[in-house]
Formats: sequence, structure tokens, C-alpha cells
Amino acid sequence: MTHTTTSTRSRPSTQRRRVRRCLAAATAVVLTALTAAPAVAASGPHPVRQSAGRGALLGVTPVADLSRSEVAAFLKGADIDPATVRHGVRAYRLTYRTVTPGGEPTTATGLLVLPRGGERRLDLVADTHGTMVHRDYAPSVATDFGLFAPYLHAAAGRAVAAPDYLGLGKGPGLHPYMDTTSAVSASLDMLRASRTASRALGRPLTGDVYGTGFSQGGQVAMALGRELARGADRHFRLRALAPVAGPYDLRGAEVPALLDGRVNDISGVFYMSYFLTAQNRLHPVYADPADAFRQPYAGYVEQLFDTRHTEEDIVTKLPGSVKELLTDGFYERLRHPDGGLLAALKAQDGTCDWKPGVPVRLHTAAGDTDVPIANSVNCAADLARNGVRARVIDHGKADHNGSFKLAGPQIVRWFDALAHS
Repeated sequence: MTHTTTSTRSRPSTQRRRVRRCLAAATAVVLTALTAAPAVAASGPHPVRQSAGRGALLGVTPVADLSRSEVAAFLKGADIDPATVRHGVRAYRLTYRTVTPGGEPTTATGLLVLPRGGERRLDLVADTHGTMVHRDYAPSVATDFGLFAPYLHAAAGRAVAAPDYLGLGKGPGLHPYMDTTSAVSASLDMLRASRTASRALGRPLTGDVYGTGFSQGGQVAMALGRELARGADRHFRLRALAPVAGPYDLRGAEVPALLDGRVNDISGVFYMSYFLTAQNRLHPVYADPADAFRQPYAGYVEQLFDTRHTEEDIVTKLPGSVKELLTDGFYERLRHPDGGLLAALKAQDGTCDWKPGVPVRLHTAAGDTDVPIANSVNCAADLARNGVRARVIDHGKADHNGSFKLAGPQIVRWFDALAHS
């Protein structure tokens, strides 16, 4: 439920390495020690009062400062249309307070990206990322895929809040993969931290929020939009939702596609291993790894998802199909889930079963063998039952990553049109 594990992760180009070396000097101006005083005196003219609650800002670290041409080259190098790039960008890693899946206090990090130029007061794009296993893939520490959407939207003139989620980036602990509740709470608290940081940096937010996200983040975007629409924070007003290739329907679309071959084997094994090991920390999915996984995988599969292994490393240590990964009994449980497995699946479904009061577009691709198009079709059907017509935009033969690369610039243009309507 991410950029496919079969793709090759790009390495930073020479140009980007040079840019990042230049930026290292800028981090001498790190805006930290925010908890040492009751107010933040950042580069903006107005100090911002802090609180100790959820979303409280604990640190701001500059991580990037790119010109318009550098942003355009970065996106073009990834085969993303840079035509909507109008500004350079400045990016900051935020550290902030949030809560664990059990409601206990913790911290998380995320990336705030601001345009260089444009309006002083900025609308905000909430961009939620897809599946990531290594903590350094997350937006606030990324060098490639995790930056594409944040830079694309910020270069068009809006602020972007891209949460790392729990346990990724510089956040403590393990990542509770596909736990929608904690992904939403971490994302909402990232919006709050971004509001504080943006004001301190002299670029206050208007309060209008445009929601988007890719893959796992598409599902999170729908759930976050629901919370904003319900009034989760009075400072934010949801304006539109445009998620891409989200696994909105695990029980009705994603798991059946995994079992009948519509999900490619390598990605299916990767997703299933990640989902089961992460969800078992939240629900009683299995009592012992050997109850779910065949040997030798049962002996080490949980250790693979420690946020320090890469996707490429993980897939070389797992078998070629889900049937080879799971015991016969657990494979059958996937067909007819019960107990903790059913609870884990149910907890992530239903993110489209509500009535948004804003325009919604669902981007997908018929050629996607990671998150099949049935997820978006079923999401649109759920919205329709609630009286909302959401357009499903099919990017045809594009694969999973390709669906985002085609959708991203279209979403920027759509947000532009809505902002000026």
C-alpha cells in the first residue's frame, strides 16, 4: 500500500547532494529549544504562545532551501510534470507532541514545506505518505519519494504538512503500520504544529486545508478529512479531498485481490508481513509467529520491520508468494477472518463511509497491481450511498508509483481551480 516494492528507489543525484551540503550550513539556524520558554521566537515577527498538549511544537529544523529551477529539476528527474512549479521551497522538520495508539503521550516528526514567495498567508495541503518501512524514508528525512508530493504542492504556492506518522522519521518506537486511528491523530497534530511553526516563520495559515495522500496515505487522507469535517480542530476548514490509490477496502477489495493474484506476489508478501506483524501489537492476530508464518520466516519476520531494514532487504528475506509465507491454516483465515485478524481489518475499513461536504476526487489506475482499482471504485460507492458523487480518475496502464506521478500535477491544478472559485 505504497510505492511498489518492485521498483528501484532512486539515489540522490549529484545536484541534490550538492544542494543538501549547502543546506547543512543553514541548519546552524535550527529553531529549537521551543519547550524551554513559553513562547517561540522564530524568524517571523510574532512570537507564538505554546501549550503542552497535542500538537505542541517542540522543534523546528531547516532541512532544505531550493530555488524554483531546482524544484523543477528534482521533479522532472522523477518523471513528474513540473509545469505547476511557480516557486522555490523551504522545508523544515517539525518535532511535536502527539499520542500512541493507546493514547499515551509521545512525539512525532513531520515535514513542513513553505513556498519561497507567493501570498504571505497560505492555504495548507495535508499530504499523507504511503507505506514506508525504513524510518529514513519518511518525508522529514527523505531524499526522494517522500519529498515529491510536498515539493510539488508547496512550489505551487501552498504550505504543505507531511507527517512522518508514529515511529518513522525521528519519532520513537516502532511504526504501527496501517493503524488508521494513530495515523490520523499524528496527522492532525502535525497540522497543529504546522500552524504554530508557519506563524513563527512569518507565513501564517488561512485555515483552509486541502487533503491528499498516496497509497496508505490515500486511506489516511480520507480518514483525516472525516475528522476535520467533524470539527476536530476549529482552526482548520476542509476544502477538498484528492487521495491517490488508497487501500480503502481491505476486506472487500485488497485482501481478495491479494488472494486471487491481482496484487503482484512481491508486494503482496511485503504488505502482508508488515500488516500482520504491526497489527499483532495492537490486536491478538496470532499468539506466536509460527501460528501465522511458515518456517524459517516465523523465526525472524517480526525483526525485519524494526524501521531499520529497507524494502529491498526485506523482500530478499521473504518467499515469493503469500501462500509460501503463511501457514495453511492462517491462509484460510484470510479468506474468512475472525477474532483479532477480523478486528484489525475492520479497524482500517470504512474511511469512505461518510458524507463529505467538499469536492472529492479519487485517483487510481487500472494497471496498479499493489492497490487495485477496486479499492477506489468501492470507496466511490460508499460515498454515493451517503449522497456524495466522487469522480474516479483512472490513470490507465500506470503502475502504483505511476498513478501518483500522473495524478500529482492534476491535483495541484484542481486545488488551484477550487482556491480561485
